[in-house]
Amino acid sequence: MKASDVRAIADRLRASGCVFAEDEAALIVETARDATEIAAMVDRRVSGEPLEYVVGWASFRGLRIAVEPGVFIPRRRTEFLVSEALRVVRDGAVVVDLGCGTGALGAAVAAERPVTVYAADIEPVAVRCARTNLAPYGGIVSAGDLFTALPDELRGRIDVLLSNVPYVPTDEIRLLPPEARLYEPHVTLDGGPDGLTTLRRVVAGAGEWLAPGGHLYVEMSDRQAPIAESVMQAARLTAEITTDDDLGANVVHGRLDPALDVE
Repeated sequence: MKASDVRAIADRLRASGCVFAEDEAALIVETARDATEIAAMVDRRVSGEPLEYVVGWASFRGLRIAVEPGVFIPRRRTEFLVSEALRVVRDGAVVVDLGCGTGALGAAVAAERPVTVYAADIEPVAVRCARTNLAPYGGIVSAGDLFTALPDELRGRIDVLLSNVPYVPTDEIRLLPPEARLYEPHVTLDGGPDGLTTLRRVVAGAGEWLAPGGHLYVEMSDRQAPIAESVMQAARLTAEITTDDDLGANVVHGRLDPALDVE
């Protein structure tokens, strides 16, 4: 394709409101197999469909994570959650990506450490994407609702539990950018009245599933992080909040006391 054709695509994307039109045009041209597919992809993007759905992947910690329409698109700010978790992940650890979406968290950890990784999600499209993304690392992906989807033999054996659960309060979904509000399923965004409904369920089960000394990592907003910290502490997890101002990210880290009898 001629440089002038790529510029024309960028001009069309820019006119539709794409801020990074040149970069997006280059990605579409790189990804598409022929001119017909380029035209179809440009049309989808101009209509407002997220770029990640259009090209079929999202960039996350240097990985190309496969995505399909209907799955939650991993955000760059969530890379901070992985960075924090990698501080405690040891070789051979059992790592679980719960409510995994694309499986991006599990894949990013497994790409940097030799671990045994499991993932679970209730949405069929998410399970399909996660199986694709975790296949290179031998990851095991199950379909089901949170802990009920996991193999029973993991009970009390999880070293690091990653769970980027929905945390947008129901009444605030209408305030999200159109790409999220109109295209991503609300079940992947809606955290209930205060955004913490699913988080509370994860924390309630964590003590039973974590190994002694095991870790739980979740992402929250500025406003919600202190509440999530208190929820963890009430469940007898030691908890702390870490932030990355550049990414606008807040991670709440809970740890199960290694001396705690959870039986």
